[in-house]
Amino acid sequence: MTSTSDVRWDGGLGVESLSAAYRQGFATETVISDVFDRIEKYSEVQPSVWIWQTQREDAMSEARSLQTKFPDETNLPPLYGIPFSIKDSIDINGIPTTTACPPLTRMPRKSAPVVSRLLEQGAIFIGKTNLEQLATGMTGCRSPYGTLHSVCHKDYIAGGSSSGSAVSVAANLVSFSIGSDTAGSGRLPAAFNGIVGWKPTKGTVSYSGITPAQLSQDCVAILARGVRDAEVVWRVVKGFDPEDVYAKPEPYALTPKIATSGRFGIPPAAVLSVCSPVYRSSFEIAVRRMQETLGFELRGFDWSPFDKAGKLLYSNPLLAERLASLPDGWLEKNAAQLLPVTRSVFETATQAKSTAVETHKALHAQQEYIRRVEKIFREDIDILIVPTAPKHFTIEEVAAEPIATNSALGPFAHFVNVLDLCAVATPAGIYPISKLNGAHENEGRLPFGVTIIGARHMDERVLEIAEQFQYT
Repeated sequence: MTSTSDVRWDGGLGVESLSAAYRQGFATETVISDVFDRIEKYSEVQPSVWIWQTQREDAMSEARSLQTKFPDETNLPPLYGIPFSIKDSIDINGIPTTTACPPLTRMPRKSAPVVSRLLEQGAIFIGKTNLEQLATGMTGCRSPYGTLHSVCHKDYIAGGSSSGSAVSVAANLVSFSIGSDTAGSGRLPAAFNGIVGWKPTKGTVSYSGITPAQLSQDCVAILARGVRDAEVVWRVVKGFDPEDVYAKPEPYALTPKIATSGRFGIPPAAVLSVCSPVYRSSFEIAVRRMQETLGFELRGFDWSPFDKAGKLLYSNPLLAERLASLPDGWLEKNAAQLLPVTRSVFETATQAKSTAVETHKALHAQQEYIRRVEKIFREDIDILIVPTAPKHFTIEEVAAEPIATNSALGPFAHFVNVLDLCAVATPAGIYPISKLNGAHENEGRLPFGVTIIGARHMDERVLEIAEQFQYT
């Protein structure tokens, strides 16, 4: 192994940057030691990032063992020495899974397949991150372990429910994180922290060993600094899992990467009117960039099935699936132990008492919308681009109206899993906070992000376009 003193590392935790350093012989121990120094320092800024943390010496020992296991620097696995975190709804053998709900804590006897694949390819597990209780919410303000804020400003929400995953990446504490995404839980926190959130086609990454929110709509999310890093991780974790009842059998009809042009659509002007003025103007800049820089053609299409599918997700029949994620009789006995806002979500589902007929009607409607959208992606557009969120709330605003603000975040996110689409949230600019709230004495800048959405199994295509958007 080459002496570390002879090899340069730029200090970045991007997968590409670290892998390049390791190929030159840089010591994994040095990187992991630096990671724990960063975590210790950042705990003074946000002490609620982690629910469970690997001990420094245990991670250092794993780093040393990797160097012994893979002595050939020219033939390292794709995630060799790459530090990562996971949302604490994901199982890892022998470590409690809380899902931010202590009464439902479990001690898994095996790791989720998504974690096992990462470890097999050399990644180093750092810890389990905070999240919204039972993965229910999009603000990052619903956890008994503390509320997180955007890494860009302490007054603004981090987004959720994969809040800790996003912060751990954006604060440069790990290279990537594995979260989950049902209604936008991997995409919104990415946008509010200026990073990438990749939600592949449902069923192409195993969801076994992960606490369900709405199992038929749940999906693994990958949060990373850039699209290329997210793609590297995705290629490691994707694959059919026969134990995942919603897994899509191989071979996947993944579309090959395409050239630099195509057709894209955006929501109608009336729909975009829900965006804050700075979000609307930032989105217009992103649209022009797609046209003028990347050479894409803006096309019209029927927005109605996207709108109807988004509203369907939290309609009473589909919302009732949240109850199915809990043990029988648990809610009746333990409702008082939930946070009030979480409890209200489950009580709404319970009180609705949806009938079997209503549920089947909702499922039939879902399939109708899926078919209509398949036709749109086949005949009208190749991709859909939307603002990841319509606005960025402060923590104070969410505390005052927890249900209303959470609901307001979803018009461009809720429909994606209902329609079985794939999507990547990517940074698309920054803006002064003064443009958001009009208070010129409020210093600081916040990120704006868009989501690039494609039909199911168009994962390669969507990632290619997102990469062009981010790096061109």
